[in-house]
Amino acid sequence: MNGSEKYAALPVLPIKNSVLFPQLFMPLSVGRPLSIAAVDASLKKEDNEILIFTQRDASVETPGQDQLYPVGVRAAIKKIARPKTDQLELLVQGIERVVLIKLEQTQPYLKARIHPFPLPQQNGPEIEALQRSILDLANKLISLSNPQAAQQLGQVVGSVEEPLHLVYLLASLLGLDVEKEQALLESATVQDALRLMHTRLNYEVQVMELRSKIADQAQSEMGKEQREYLLRQQLRAIQQELGEQSPEKEEVESLRDRLRKADLPDLVRKEAEREMDRLERLPTASPDRSVLQSYLELVLELPWRKRSEEVLDIVKTRQILDEDHFDLKDVKERILEQLGVLKLNPQAKSPILCFVGPPGVGKTSLGKSIARAMGRQFERMSLGGMHDEAELRGHRRTYIGAMPGVILRALRRAGVNNPVLMLDEVDKLGHDFRGDPAAALLEILDPEQNHTFRDNYLDLPFDLSRVLFITTANALETIPGPLLDRMEIIRLPGYSEEEKVEIARRYLIPRQVEQTGLRAEDCVIQDETLKRIISRYTRESGVRQLERAIGRLMRKVALRFAEGNSQPVVVAADQLSTLLGAEQTMFEQGRKNLPPGVATGLAWTETGGDVLYVEAALLPKNRELILTGQLGDIMRESAQAARSYIWAHADELGIDERQMQMSGVHIHVPAGAVPKDGPSAGITMMAALVSVYTRTPVRSDTAMTGEITLAGLVLPVGGIKEKVLAARRSGIRRVVLPRENEKNLRDLPDHVRREMEFVLVDNVSDFVADLFPGVERKKIPA
Repeated sequence: MNGSEKYAALPVLPIKNSVLFPQLFMPLSVGRPLSIAAVDASLKKEDNEILIFTQRDASVETPGQDQLYPVGVRAAIKKIARPKTDQLELLVQGIERVVLIKLEQTQPYLKARIHPFPLPQQNGPEIEALQRSILDLANKLISLSNPQAAQQLGQVVGSVEEPLHLVYLLASLLGLDVEKEQALLESATVQDALRLMHTRLNYEVQVMELRSKIADQAQSEMGKEQREYLLRQQLRAIQQELGEQSPEKEEVESLRDRLRKADLPDLVRKEAEREMDRLERLPTASPDRSVLQSYLELVLELPWRKRSEEVLDIVKTRQILDEDHFDLKDVKERILEQLGVLKLNPQAKSPILCFVGPPGVGKTSLGKSIARAMGRQFERMSLGGMHDEAELRGHRRTYIGAMPGVILRALRRAGVNNPVLMLDEVDKLGHDFRGDPAAALLEILDPEQNHTFRDNYLDLPFDLSRVLFITTANALETIPGPLLDRMEIIRLPGYSEEEKVEIARRYLIPRQVEQTGLRAEDCVIQDETLKRIISRYTRESGVRQLERAIGRLMRKVALRFAEGNSQPVVVAADQLSTLLGAEQTMFEQGRKNLPPGVATGLAWTETGGDVLYVEAALLPKNRELILTGQLGDIMRESAQAARSYIWAHADELGIDERQMQMSGVHIHVPAGAVPKDGPSAGITMMAALVSVYTRTPVRSDTAMTGEITLAGLVLPVGGIKEKVLAARRSGIRRVVLPRENEKNLRDLPDHVRREMEFVLVDNVSDFVADLFPGVERKKIPA
C-alpha cells in the first residue's frame, strides 16, 4: 500500500463492548445490516481491509461519529463464515492504530477517512524496568488465578519481546472493561501504555490475593466446624454410655421445670407449652432452637401477675415529694390526688402524665420521686431520635436478631407489672419509612387499649393498664394531636433566682459536697455568690448548669484540701472570676433612658425568659418597611400589622400622615445572631413605631408583651412567668400584659407579685395611654 492509499476512505465496522488491538486476532459475530454491508464492501478489495472502532454506547444501533471512540484499528479479515443469511462470523487481525478524521458515508454502511497513529519506537532503562515488572506481575496473577495452566500461559507471555505487543496481549487476557482497554489503545507513548498496564496488573494481583485469603479462611472455618461437629457427636455418645444428660437437654429440662412453676395466664401457658414441645423436638444444631429458647425465657421472665405492693400513705408521700423537690405545688398536688383515688379504688386506671418544661427543671428526677413515694419500681427510657416503630412494638421472630420492644424489656427489668415507666423526650420522636413510633404510642398510652398490648416479638396480650406512664417533653408543638390527647399535661415552669438559691442550698450543694468527698463545713458558698453564679455563669430555666458550676467550685476546693489546706473555704462573689473564669452570660439590663423609637419587650426561650429591645428609625424619602434581627414570619407579620394600624389611626394617635407617607421605617431587634419568632412582640413593635413617629420616648421603667390585631385588640400570650422573671432580673419592675393573662399571674411566687406592678390592657388605646402619657391624641375607637 502506497502513502496516498493510506489515507483513502475505508469501510467501518463498529463493535460493542470490546476493543481490538494491533497485531492481535479477534473473532467477531456480525449481525447488523450496517455492519454486514461494511464487511461485504471490504471483501471486494484485494487486501480485505476494514476499520474497526469501538462504540461509546452499546445501545446505539446506527452510530454516528460522536458515538465512536476517536482511535481505532485498521484490520484485515482473515476468515469469514456465513452460518445464516443475516449473520457473519469473522476472524480479524489488527494491523495498526488509526485516528478517525471524518465519516464520509453512513449508508448503506459507514465509511471513514482516517490517519495512521503509530507509537514512536522507544527504548531505555525505564521501558526495560517496566516490562520486567509487568512480566513478574503477570506471572504472579496467572499462578493465583489459574494454577493448572500457569506454566503454559507464563511461557506464552514470556515469549513476547516487544513491549507494546506484551501490553496488548495482557489487556486481552485480563478482560478489562471498554474504557480501560480504550485508554491503553489511545496511549500517547510506550511508557504511558506500560504504566497503565502495570497499575492494572498490580490491582488485579491485590484482588486475587485477597480472594485467595478469603477462600483459605472459609476452608479453615469449614474444617473447624466439621471437627467440632464430630467431637460433639463423640461427646454425646460418651454421655449416653455414662448415663449423663447433654447440656442442651439440661437447659430444656430447666425451662420445662420453670414453666411448671410459673404463674401464667391460661392463654400464655397454652402457647408456652406448645413452643416448649417444639423446642424438645428440634435437633440440637437447628438455628430455630436458640430463637425458641430466647422466646421462652422472655415469657417466663415477664411479670404477668407479679406486682409491687403500693404505699398509699398520703402524708408520707407528701413528705417524700417535699424532700426531693422544692416548690412544684401543682405537680405534687396532682400526684397526691391520684394516690387518693387509688386508695379508695385500687382498680382505678393509672393516668398518663406528661411533664412539659425547659431542660433542667426536674422532670426526670420528679418521676423517680413519684416511684419512691408510691413504693414502685422505676424504669426510664429515652425516646429522643427513635424513628423505628419496631423499637416500641418489637420485631417479629422471623427476622434474624429479633428482640422485644423497649416497653417489654423495661417490664422485664422491673420484674413487676405496675412500675413507674418514664418515656423521656417524647417530643423528639422521629419517623421515616420504617414506621411512626408516635402512632405505636397511641395504643401503649391508651388505658382503653393497653390492657391487651401485643408486642410483635411476644405475640401474646400483655396488660399495661397497671403501669404508671410518665412522659416528658420540652415543647408540645412537635407532639402529634392524637398522642397529646391521651396525656394529662402538667407544666413545670422555670425557677426564679430566689428559688434557684433555695434549690442549691437544699439539694445541689449537699450533693456536690458528697461527690467531692468534702464535709459540709469545708466549703461555704455565700448567697451573693450563688446569685452571681446564677446570673453570670448560667442562662437557663432549670438548675442543670447551676449544679455543674457548683461542682466546678467544689472540685477547686477539694484540690486545696488535697494539697494540705485544713481551713474552711468561704467562696465570695469576687472570687468567682478566679475559680470559674470569665463570666459566661450577660442578661440584658434595663436601659435607664430610652430614646424615641425604642421599646422594651419580653420574650420566652427554652432557657427561660429574656428582655429584648425593639428599635425603630425613620428613613426619609423612603416608604419601605425594613425588618432585621433574624425575625421569623410571625414576628414580621406583627410588625406589618402594627404599622398598618398606626397608619389607619394616625389622626387618633396624633401622628402626621404626611410624615408616614414620606418616610419609611427600619425595625431592628437585637441580638442579630439569635433567631426570633412569635406573636408576643406585637405591642412592643407598636410602641416603638408610635414612639418614633411622635418623637416621644417610651417609659423606660416598663416592659411589655402581647399580640395585637388590626382591630386594635391586645390578645393573650404564653410564658408569662418566665417573662416577668426576666423583667425583674433586669431591674424592670413594671410590666404591661394582656388582660386575659391576669390568670397566669398566680403562677408567680408571692414575693415577685408583691414587687412587680402589672398594667393589664385590652386594646391599643389602653397601653398607648399608659406608655405615652404626654402625647395629645383623640380617643381611639375600641
